[in-house]
Amino acid sequence: MTRTLIAGNWKMNGLKASLGEIRDAAAGVGKGKAGVEALLCVPATLLTVAAEAAHGSELKVGGETCHANESGAHTGDISAEMLADAGASHVIVGHSERRTDHGETNEIVAAQAAAALRAGLTPIICIGESLDQRKAGETLDFVASQIDGSIPEGAKAEEIVIAYEPIWA
Repeated sequence: MTRTLIAGNWKMNGLKASLGEIRDAAAGVGKGKAGVEALLCVPATLLTVAAEAAHGSELKVGGETCHANESGAHTGDISAEMLADAGASHVIVGHSERRTDHGETNEIVAAQAAAALRAGLTPIICIGESLDQRKAGETLDFVASQIDGSIPEGAKAEEIVIAYEPIWA
């Protein structure tokens, strides 16, 4: 089943003062093309207030990453259950910035996606090649290996989203 999802990722940006932008986005969702889902992924500090601002609209909110474990001594991390509890419906896993800056491997991404599914979230599994890989003609092999290694065992196509974003773009 193919569906269209338009997602925005605020990355490490935004403060509570940005809530007006979220309310404006929520007010505009649903006025466009039918069958298109709209999602805004915000920093964890804004997730609860973003969910409240989007409440009653068709705008969904999501987290920008999650830990593979449900709880524990993981200072600064956030679990998929915590994201769901804060009002998230989705979570980004495997973003190229996380893979590069935090050393997240396909195996870690698969574990994060599995945690998201257990928490009732839709994982958005990010894939994409570097410019060097593209120039070397390695795009298809690299992206296929990311897909194969990042989708959790037993996941169904309708439960996940694959987001292709080349690192060089």
